Amino acid sequence: MIENNNVELLFEARSENEAFARVVAAAFVTYLDPTIEELQDIKTAVSEAVTNAIVHGYDNGPGKVRMRLKGIQNQVIIEVHDDGLGMENVAKAMEPLYTTKPEQERSGMGFSFMEAFMDDLRVASAPGKGTTVLMRKKIGE
Repeated sequence: MIENNNVELLFEARSENEAFARVVAAAFVTYLDPTIEELQDIKTAVSEAVTNAIVHGYDNGPGKVRMRLKGIQNQVIIEVHDDGLGMENVAKAMEPLYTTKPEQERSGMGFSFMEAFMDDLRVASAPGKGTTVLMRKKIGE
């Protein structure tokens, strides 16, 4: 088994790139021999993080999303970062059903899904400085 493996991906903040990021994350963890359920969890969490960066970070405007993937022993660490609008109150944004875009029929469950599907979730953000979502999942437990 590879002890440490790192990949960094930089892509345009466009909705069609969300699926690409999800597939990259799934492909990255294959060497850890995840179950189908673990793969689905990772893909869902990445999808939510990248969608948040595009929709909320950049307000569907231009920008770049950076995704870093790190494999350490039996776990994957995924960081999704945008240099967009940022958030003043991360705790409020992480509350289930809270959304700043109700007119776009957003459910406000993105962070809740990330928390449910990953073992650890950390979010750092500041207005005008962007947002970083850090997720960790153990594989094979």
